[in-house]
This record gives sequence, structure tokens and C-alpha cells, in this order.
Amino acid sequence: MIKLEKLLVVGLDSVPPELLFGKLLDSLPNTKRLCRYGTHGTLDTCHPPITVPAWMVMMTGKNPGALGIYGFRHRRGFSYTDGYIVDSNYVFEPTVWEILGREGLKSCVIGLPPSYPPKAINGNLVTCMITPGPEKDFTFPQSLKNEVRSVVGDYIFDVTFRVEDRDSLKRELFEMTRKRFKLASYLAREKDWNLFILHEIGFDRLHHAFWKFFDARHPKYLKGNKYEGIVKEYYELFDELLGDLLEAAGSDVPVLLLSDHGSKAMKGAFCINQWLEKEGFLRLSSPPAKVTDLEKAGVDWTRTRAWGWGGYYARIFLNIRGREEGGIVAPEEVPRLKSELKRRISQIRDASGGAMKNTVFEPDELYGVAKGDKPDLMVYLDDLNWRSAGTVGHDSVYLSENDTGPDDSVHSMHGIFLYHDPDSRQGRRIDGMKAEEVAPTILNLFGVPIPDDMQGRPVKLSD
Repeated sequence: MIKLEKLLVVGLDSVPPELLFGKLLDSLPNTKRLCRYGTHGTLDTCHPPITVPAWMVMMTGKNPGALGIYGFRHRRGFSYTDGYIVDSNYVFEPTVWEILGREGLKSCVIGLPPSYPPKAINGNLVTCMITPGPEKDFTFPQSLKNEVRSVVGDYIFDVTFRVEDRDSLKRELFEMTRKRFKLASYLAREKDWNLFILHEIGFDRLHHAFWKFFDARHPKYLKGNKYEGIVKEYYELFDELLGDLLEAAGSDVPVLLLSDHGSKAMKGAFCINQWLEKEGFLRLSSPPAKVTDLEKAGVDWTRTRAWGWGGYYARIFLNIRGREEGGIVAPEEVPRLKSELKRRISQIRDASGGAMKNTVFEPDELYGVAKGDKPDLMVYLDDLNWRSAGTVGHDSVYLSENDTGPDDSVHSMHGIFLYHDPDSRQGRRIDGMKAEEVAPTILNLFGVPIPDDMQGRPVKLSD
């Protein structure tokens, strides 16, 4: 196998195979060419299918339990109310660019989460969407910040996507993506690199904000609406910008397209804490007069055995004696309580009385080792078709909308990969590549030894 000198990796956040490799492909000439003469297929994401940790699973070859990363937000220790956002300071395992850097190879990394605050690398780095703003240090080296401004002006890290004003969102979203790719093309031409990674969060924001406008299977789809063609329009913009980036990187450079997970229509939101209260696991001091966050609702911890968090999956925590400040569940009662919760969650039905495919995981059983601030139980509601709502005070445990702002889609377990070697003239499809296999595959392409503690193994992407 020939060792690569360069590799371009393009991360498309939340892109499902049925969109990129489906009906849109014919309108994406650059992507279609890569597909025709490359290896492509589905990528099985990690549990849970969340942007953070999924990208770090792909970039370290280790599962979320080994990383101790279970989502964007984490509970701090065993606090009832204190939490934190996972940033680069919580990534303790070596990434592919760090491993390559030890071998003297240079990398350029743009926007891959979580990369704020910026850490030193052998090369150049621009941080991700959790960056608080352009007034902060967001590059390595620090001097790169001035170059970013000279190339694109005010750099856009992210857009606020849970809004009703979709017109403004659309303008900001397209502008963000244009600027990110313009910067990437500049850096690809001007900097010295072996590994180049560009991550675009815009796909995720597009899907969450506009899914009901283009997917006829969405419960709230309205035929003929003004945004019916927005997905095609955005993907075509991406394909055009991808062509510019491929030209800037060089026609002889192999390219790897990846998405961390997929997306699909959201059926609704299930009020996990309201359900826990109804079932007697959680107790409030008094009924809330309006929709309220749980931490403001007056939980009676002296009678509460379990409570939960909202999100694309539900996290459930137990109130264990000797662990939580006001814990009441004896440690020897924990297995029985978990079994009871699993049984009752499996019996939850949807708003019309139909069966739901609910799955409950225990982190230690799922990962083997689960480090960090993990939940006691992880719950997928109806194969992730329903998201979890953490607020209380609703008229029903079933919501037709998200409880934290407009959101039309949920995450699915299958993303995409596409590898194109310019010397290849024959395309093929393989499915089932796993997120943990991405990092060792990249290292293998460069001929760099794979660390023994990586959980994934390299996948052969070309002859």
C-alpha cells in the first residue's frame, strides 16, 4: 500500500446517506465524481449519536466511555444543578493530528468540535462552533487570527438555529458556510500540511431548522412551502465550494468525506421528567404553574429517586445515598431500581397509543469502561424518533414541538463516508464502517503505527 503524503478530510455534520447518496447526488457534480470513482457507504456512529462525542470518537479511535464524553452538556460530578459544556480541555486522548504531529507530519484543522479553546498543534488550527466569539483567541498559532480576518472579515463560528425567523437564519447559514470554505481554500493553498480537516456545522443547523419544510414524511410538512427547495440549494452550494477546496488542495490529493451521524424527522418530544413524576420516581414540592426547567421547579430530593435531562436522547440520574448530597436510594437498591426503570420505559407508548421502540443503556455495560461524568441510564425514545424534553408543567408528556425552541429533526445512527483516491478509476460501495475505525484508517493511510489502545481497526478503502 502506498503511504499518503497528503489527505483532505471534509466533515459534514449530521448528513445521512439517503440525502448525500440519494436523490440529491445527481445535482452535486463534484460529490458525484468522487462517489463514482471512490469508495463510499454508511458509517455507523457511536452511542450516543451526538456531534460531541462522535467527532472525537472518529478522531481518537476510542468510544465515548473511554473518552468520558457523552454529549455537549455534562452534569458536574454528582450535583443536582451544576453542569458544563464539553470543550477541548475535556479531551484527554490523543487525536490523529497529534499522533501524526509526533511523526513530524503537519495538520490544518478547521472547526472540528470540540477544539475551543485552541491547543497547540504541529500546524494550524481554527476553533469550532462552541467558540464564544471572535474577540476570544480562536486560532493556533495566535497570529493566524489576523489572517482569518484578512481573508473572510468577521468569521462566523455558528448560527442560532432554534428561531422562528427562518429567512434571517437562511442568510446567516449560507454566509457562514461560504466564509468557512473560503478560509479553508486559502489555508489549503497557503499553508504547509499533510492532513487537512475541515468541519462544517451548517448541515446540522440546516436539518434541525428546516427538516419539516422539505421532508414529506415529517408530521408538520406542508407541501409547496417557501423552503421546499432549501436542502437542495444548500447541498449544491456545498458541492460548488467543495470543488473550490479540491482545486486549492491539489488535484492529486486524496479526499475523505465524513459525517458524524445522520438526521431524520422528529416525531415529537417526550417529557421525561414529567413522566418520572407521574410514575412516582420524581417528586416536586408543588405543581409548577407554567412550563419550567426542572432545576427551578422545586424538586423534593427527600422523596426523589430519579430525574432526567432533555436532549436527542434522555439521560437519567439516580439519587443515590452517599453519592448525591440528598441521596435516598440505598446502593444495594440501585440494580433493582434500574431494572424497574428499564421495564417501565419499555412499556411507554406514543401519543396515539402505538408501540415505541425504546432502548435503555447502562454506560458501563455499553462501553466496557465509562469514565467521567456519565449518566446512570441512557434512553433512546422510539429509536431516537422522539427527543427528550426535560421541562415540567406541560399539559401532556407528549409534545409536538421541542421544548427549547424550534427543532425539526433528530439524530440517526448512520452517517456517511466517501474516500476518493485520484488514481482510482473504479467506484465501490461498502457499508458498516464504524466511527472508531476512522482514526486508525487515517493513520494507516499515512503509514503511521496505530496505537495499541485504539479500539478501532483500519478499514481498507482502496486497492
